[in-house]
Amino acid sequence: MGILLKQIRVHGFRGLDNIEIDFEPTTVLVGTNNAGKTTLLKALQLALSNSVQITDDDFFFSDAINRNKIIVDLLFISVDEEGIQLPEFEDNWATVFTESRISFDSNGNQMLAFRTVVEENLIRKTFTKKQFVIDEWVEFKNDDEEYWYQKEYQNSLSFYFDEIPFFYLDANRDILEDLKSKTSFLGKILSSINYNEGDKKVIEELIKELNKETIDKSDVLTNLHKTLEELDTAMDNPNNTVDITPFTKKLRDLNKGIKINYSQFSMEYHGMGTRSWSSLLILKAFILQNMKLAHDIQVAYYPIIAIEEPESHLHPNAQKKLYSQINNIIGQKIVATHSSYIAGSAKLKEIRSICKTLVNISIGKFIEVDFTPEEIRKIHRQVINTRGELFFSKLVILSEGETEEQALPIIIKRHFDKGPIELGVDFIGVGGSGNYLPFIRFFEAFNIPYLIFSDNEAEANETVINQISKSKANDINKVVFLNVGNDFEKELCNHGYLDEVKNAYYALILSECHNDKHRAAKKKELDKIPDETYYGLVTSLKTQFAPYIGYELYKSEKVLPAKINELFEKVNLIINPTINV
Repeated sequence: MGILLKQIRVHGFRGLDNIEIDFEPTTVLVGTNNAGKTTLLKALQLALSNSVQITDDDFFFSDAINRNKIIVDLLFISVDEEGIQLPEFEDNWATVFTESRISFDSNGNQMLAFRTVVEENLIRKTFTKKQFVIDEWVEFKNDDEEYWYQKEYQNSLSFYFDEIPFFYLDANRDILEDLKSKTSFLGKILSSINYNEGDKKVIEELIKELNKETIDKSDVLTNLHKTLEELDTAMDNPNNTVDITPFTKKLRDLNKGIKINYSQFSMEYHGMGTRSWSSLLILKAFILQNMKLAHDIQVAYYPIIAIEEPESHLHPNAQKKLYSQINNIIGQKIVATHSSYIAGSAKLKEIRSICKTLVNISIGKFIEVDFTPEEIRKIHRQVINTRGELFFSKLVILSEGETEEQALPIIIKRHFDKGPIELGVDFIGVGGSGNYLPFIRFFEAFNIPYLIFSDNEAEANETVINQISKSKANDINKVVFLNVGNDFEKELCNHGYLDEVKNAYYALILSECHNDKHRAAKKKELDKIPDETYYGLVTSLKTQFAPYIGYELYKSEKVLPAKINELFEKVNLIINPTINV
């Protein structure tokens, strides 16, 4: 591998005013819409290429701040094939960077860091871009008077190395557009086609023969050719001849009419999913070609690829295959995605969550050394493998069992007049009071807000409190316990909602009746059931009972149970922070 773009810091660019994020060889950026994923990719493009056009709208502003300068700092380090940092750059990279640009970090390891600064030229009303070598990678501070971006550097440079090309694939990529453009990756591949003189002559003779055969076998083309020969007489220039070439005459023109077919059909007849995916694979081929050229002339080569929403237009099964294909592209990949399948396929250490709050943007990261192998296994089994959508949640409500998981999403609409999807709230049953911790640690690593709606039998209470104490936040206020001694069903039966429980049970049992007569007979049986037995009855039917009790509480004229109201008030504080400031 040789090198790695290890960190980026951004100040004053669009919605990013003061953030730092570190990268892996493949990094997957997740987060809600408008959190800053695309802006981060654009910041990389700003620093690593000359293809970004700056406008006034690119400068950060808020009610309190209006920046007039954009600063992007990048840090490169030396690594081995496993991605482990080395103390020195390999000779080929040391030659590229030069001794005057290479400096040392606080541990004595070599590094190359540089700053990109964009400011407005007030006289010309244009924007100037300058770059400087960073000789000291200072500590990142987010709550101090002395910020990293306040330090100034004087040693200027222009960081555009052929050995470290930057590629940006936006969400609107399309193989059809690539076919039309000479400057696209496909256009560059086609323009580099080359043959030796001997092969060129042989191929052009074959094309000439193919053209002649095609005309001779067609009466239409033969007649057309004879008619066009009259052009010589009309132009009084008998030395010229007219050719019809169904196929290109010169080998150099082959690429101009090239088409790409998939499943026997031209790309024009395929949807955006196939065309978008093809465009991504074209980039992969382009990079492979460049890597071979670099290897042949023995020079360093390390592309950095930013990919925006690679899942665009692809169905779920195709999305599941994307991560491995992207991961196998040569170079360093930074991927911004909304796909739970891509996020779920990545290694936990490769994922960075970008979370936007009222006051700042935070970066979530899973630090593997903080977890035991068994804890990581549990997170994969209980969270990643089945709940990849949680990477994109505004809030997750955890509960012990299936009743709450199914009933609460129905009930919440009564409180907010919006469903859970509109609110961005997910409900997860963890399958027992002792199973919260893997979820808690996952959410804390990636800055995903969560609450727990817990049973309150003695054992459950103790178990939940113990797990909260092991969490990073150690915040018992994230838990809403039911009343002492209760699970969800007992809470309803013992605190004024027995009628709703009975109605739900009636609806469940009667839904299984075959006809009105059967239904009437069954209702007579149900009417004889003593009130005190309902808790045991519904407990034995938790899975089937859950949506029925959710609907009964949703349509009930009573106020919602106090503990459910307490939970929803906590939800409100998290998802509507502006209302609660």
